[in-house]
Amino acid sequence: MKNYLFIIFLIMISVVVTAQTEKYPVYEGCESADNDALKECFNSNVSQAVISAIKLPEEVVKDNFKGIVNVVFYVDREGEFNILYANTPYKELKEEITRAFSELPKVTPAKYNNHDVEMQFILPIAIPLNSSQEEIVKDKNKTINKDFSVTKIDDNLDLIKPDSLQLLEHHSQLNLPYTHQSYSNLDYYYNKSRNSHTAVKPYIYSDVENYVDLDAQKSSLMMSKETWLGKKFFNEHMVQIEGKDYWLTLDPIIDLQAGKAEDISTFNNTRGVLIQGTLNKKLSFSTTIYESQGRFADYVNRYAESLAPAGGNPAIIPGRGIAKEFKEDAYDYPVATGYLSYTPNKFFNFQFGHDKNFIGDGYRSMFISDNASPYPFFKINTQFWKIKYTNLWMWLKDVRPEVNVDGVFRQKFMASHYLSYNVTEKLNIGLFESVIWENSNDRGFDINYLNPIIFYRAIEFSTGSRGGNAVVGLSAKYRWNDKVSLYSQFLIDEFSTAEIAKGNGYWGNKSGFQIGVKYHDAFNVKNLYLQAEFNTARPFTYSHNEITLNYGHNNQSMAHNWGANFSEVIGIANYTKGRWYGNAKIVAGKKGFDIEGDAASYGGDIYRNYEDRPNDYGVEIGQGNTTNIFIGDLQVGYLLNPATNLKLFGGVTYRNFNPETVSTNFDKTNTTWINFGLRTDLFDWNFDF
Repeated sequence: MKNYLFIIFLIMISVVVTAQTEKYPVYEGCESADNDALKECFNSNVSQAVISAIKLPEEVVKDNFKGIVNVVFYVDREGEFNILYANTPYKELKEEITRAFSELPKVTPAKYNNHDVEMQFILPIAIPLNSSQEEIVKDKNKTINKDFSVTKIDDNLDLIKPDSLQLLEHHSQLNLPYTHQSYSNLDYYYNKSRNSHTAVKPYIYSDVENYVDLDAQKSSLMMSKETWLGKKFFNEHMVQIEGKDYWLTLDPIIDLQAGKAEDISTFNNTRGVLIQGTLNKKLSFSTTIYESQGRFADYVNRYAESLAPAGGNPAIIPGRGIAKEFKEDAYDYPVATGYLSYTPNKFFNFQFGHDKNFIGDGYRSMFISDNASPYPFFKINTQFWKIKYTNLWMWLKDVRPEVNVDGVFRQKFMASHYLSYNVTEKLNIGLFESVIWENSNDRGFDINYLNPIIFYRAIEFSTGSRGGNAVVGLSAKYRWNDKVSLYSQFLIDEFSTAEIAKGNGYWGNKSGFQIGVKYHDAFNVKNLYLQAEFNTARPFTYSHNEITLNYGHNNQSMAHNWGANFSEVIGIANYTKGRWYGNAKIVAGKKGFDIEGDAASYGGDIYRNYEDRPNDYGVEIGQGNTTNIFIGDLQVGYLLNPATNLKLFGGVTYRNFNPETVSTNFDKTNTTWINFGLRTDLFDWNFDF
């Protein structure tokens, strides 16, 4: 595997070395010019054509106006001229300049690495029109180069850099990689001035561009680099190939970390490759291959080993997958993800892949989260009017030794649908339903659950009470204003109306609840994001009396990573300034664990049979071995490459784990984990348990 990745890297280098750099647009009469002369020919012809076409309006002549009008324009990927800005107080003059540019001929667009790109310029126009251009260059308030580009004009003009490169994935059917930090920044644009469907993640780039101009955002972060290595490391994809109806990018990915947690030296060494592309605009594809070794803080290592699957492997790395031994005290865990995304028209998107999904507006989700390892899935997103409807079918595994059959992990299936409805421009509600069933009696993937609009509870009932485990949920989001939004989730596993009315703590009233608030540009500080959230789940929620029909995959919860029998409060703050960023997070809560030496299940472990409960009434959140948990996390970093999301970071995590009853295998711990590294940020590490 390592040799394979090294060969790929050599291929990438050879492609990059032979790749062509940028090329100016080709104006009429400049076709025979070489690359060095092309810039001068373009600048000269555009300047002459525009200035000769302008007829000064009467108001400008009457006022005897003298000065410089800086015109910001760009040549798009089709070779058309477009005006962005003209710093003149005369509306009539701006209209005249726009008219002059509209008469320019269509040109051959600029190229970068042999594919068409958008290129932006600034043309300084001296008024009166017969003024010497030398006077413009000497103007003390401006620094203007002969190629129109301007390093400074005035404080009111926020420019996108002229050599910015459009990232092709922004206009594709690919998924925008889900991390909480990147999506919290997107939330502001999704909720600005109107309501939107934000619960189902990851988002598709073609949908995101309806709310935010990612090209402009990332172009503003571009660095001016002349060498191919500088451009590839700081601005662009390593390899980008484009044809008439297709494009392909290839990037090396890394996650290199080193740290210290008490007396343990921690590390993570991930190398991999990301390949993505589009065919005929409607079909996109992505595949990611990771080869990883790591050792983590002691509480993470112990938790990973508690998830160990049947077959002798020592651990499951949370959120990643099954690990084998590496040296004496570390883990080797390969991971592969990938998917196809097809959008035939504006109403539908189909995806088939092996990855994760998330449903909810919070940091956590009581429905479906990104807590578990990747899994095969098929997803349909349908959007029309005020509705977005998501169908999701998943192939999961139970890998515990007690359900292992002849060395084969137990297969189970999960079907979910989520209906999002924008009631008003401020209020959105969502309806969720999900069911899990296993391959009992060679049942396989039950065709009954393929119906995208049926109620799963009815199917579960018709196939027998032990035929599946269904849950339902309700969510809501309220856009208070452009900066503040409220959100919530309520999940019901089982309940009895009569028992709820009695208020006697009936065990069968299994439910989960979430409420939270988001605040963008908090206290009028641009790019400061604050979030507060409360989550709770009653004992035995997500569990079942059939051994495999729990709400889990690969020994991890498909919803909240604390399982059930808990309550928690979360506070998050993110701040970005250019390529710099910082985020802080606090998690405080309590969870009830099972008591060592007691055979009863107290409802915190979703993999245990709920019939092992000690009593039917008086069931309370935190029962069993009540444990208080506090986690504080602070991270600062620098975005090295906006195209690949390569980041340099450093951080510290503090965790206090304080059980009511201490035992040999369940001890009180305090952990301080200092960590720094370099990573391609494509997913969240979920170590806050």
